Amino acid sequence: MKTTILFDLGQTLVQYYSRSDIPQVLKKSVSSVYAFLRSKGRAAISDNDLWQRVGRENGEAVDYLVRPLEDRLARIFELAGKPSSDELIQKACRYFMKPIFACGQLYEDTLPTLSRLKKQRYKTALVSNTPWGSPAHLWREEIQRLGIAQYLDVVVFCRDAGWRKPAPHIFTYALHKLQVPAEQCFFVGDNPVWDVQGPQAVGIDAVLIDRSRTTSDNTTINTLEQVISILSDFSTHSRSREE
Repeated sequence: MKTTILFDLGQTLVQYYSRSDIPQVLKKSVSSVYAFLRSKGRAAISDNDLWQRVGRENGEAVDYLVRPLEDRLARIFELAGKPSSDELIQKACRYFMKPIFACGQLYEDTLPTLSRLKKQRYKTALVSNTPWGSPAHLWREEIQRLGIAQYLDVVVFCRDAGWRKPAPHIFTYALHKLQVPAEQCFFVGDNPVWDVQGPQAVGIDAVLIDRSRTTSDNTTINTLEQVISILSDFSTHSRSREE
């Protein structure tokens, strides 16, 4: 019996940008920070040096350990102070996120599906990576803005756990927060490695959501409403075994 549904965020509950759009979005985010810091007289760096440094920071750790955005911006723009608490760096993070949050649009089936799950007394959780290790508190503000937070029992971003999906640490962290065993959980996400192989490695059943319908097989779903049918099947099979 499944009692808890865990969701990815981007391209699962909210549409942000496609993989092919990432370079352009990153350029906008870095340019937003650059303009802000120049207005404060804190961006004494040439365009060439800027983008070389961005290129060096544009990657994730092979062991999936989070590389915080604050540290990356501090290195790119040679900002003094402790990145995790320096006010200027924290403001720079907000400017970095502005172009990303501007892309965010709820899918039509997101709130209806989350609402239905809550009415059916399922626990719900969000387990998501963040671009460039951006701060979890900014993303909590974002899901509040989008109206998602009220439907979620637990929210876990990679910055909370210190590890990115598909590392097992982030999933076990979420299970600890939920106080639910892995076999009672079901994960829904759009990335076959992060959101299917990752949770399956710790015993959580998972399904891939392919909203663009590029995959045509019975291992994927195309809408969140299909999650309700899958949960119904789990419930039927569970009752059959008990009988």
